[in-house]
Amino acid sequence: MGIYLRRELVSMGYDVYVTSRRERPAEYGVHYIVGNGKDIPFVRRVLSEVAPDVAIDFMIYDTSEFAERYNLFLDRLKQYMFLSSYRVFNEDVPLREESPRLLDSIADEAYLKTDEYALCKARCEDMLRKSGKKNWTILRPSITYSTMRFQFGCLEANVICYRALHGQTVIIPHDMLTKRTTMTWSGDVAKMIARLVLNRASFAEDFNVVTNENKTWGEIAEIYKSAIGMKVKEVSLSEYLGICGEYQVRYDRMFNRVMDNSKVLAATGLRQEYFKSLAEGLKGELLSNYGSLQTVSPNIPQNAKIDKICGIVKCPKGSVLGKLRYLQFRFPNVGIAPKTIAFLLRGVGVK
Repeated sequence: MGIYLRRELVSMGYDVYVTSRRERPAEYGVHYIVGNGKDIPFVRRVLSEVAPDVAIDFMIYDTSEFAERYNLFLDRLKQYMFLSSYRVFNEDVPLREESPRLLDSIADEAYLKTDEYALCKARCEDMLRKSGKKNWTILRPSITYSTMRFQFGCLEANVICYRALHGQTVIIPHDMLTKRTTMTWSGDVAKMIARLVLNRASFAEDFNVVTNENKTWGEIAEIYKSAIGMKVKEVSLSEYLGICGEYQVRYDRMFNRVMDNSKVLAATGLRQEYFKSLAEGLKGELLSNYGSLQTVSPNIPQNAKIDKICGIVKCPKGSVLGKLRYLQFRFPNVGIAPKTIAFLLRGVGVK
């Protein structure tokens, strides 16, 4: 999202400052500041020396980390824009800003004791609401896609695109195929966020920064198939949970995620027809990034576990370490222990 957002903001006349962990070449209207965005002294220095009016915060915090710094942003800025997520919501159709959140409506006590992503985001939202300040805005994107960011179910580009382009099958639970989800092109999310900047209608408000188009995962599979030849194998939910995080599957991907974006459209003056359709946007991004996707490094543990389900063995090309890690996850009962891997690596001169 940030790639498109900085371009959008520059086109609207803003000076944009981006914190980065590494040096980056200068761009028109964009200034890069090297440092760790989670380091509070660094953040204080940026807020003091740059003195921005607005911060759009893409950092991922746990609840305790956010508690240590949200007042710093609220005290120093005209507007603090917090990236939350549509995942905070329980199942509701359609999902509006006032829809019930998991944190407030679910009875799973074991889950509520965790600081899992959706719960953490909701707790951070609550801190802003209880702050007594009005200079915050909560942004809730849905699943986004662009450049090298592609998802199918809970699997990322380093699984789905890697497997598709190497002639291997991607898996999904049978029951998930019929669930509806919302995938928004990152460029369209950027248009919405940029028009909420210093917009008085956005202060002390939350927004679903999403398209209102939705499709089933089965329909999305067809888009991937037409673009990069992705083949899908239906598996049981228990098999899938052995590869993907339980809570993201149960409390997001197994829900129908049909989003309502009327609030953000009203606040920004945008219209739904300005946004890319999923068929056009997803296929276009996959094809325009086809060359880069062919060289993507695989998620070795997940690919090995999927190969086990599919009954195949296909070691990734590359390092000896990568091949050994693959075998460790592909044949877990054989027991290729980390110490064994270290011993074998020393044997071939790898420290």
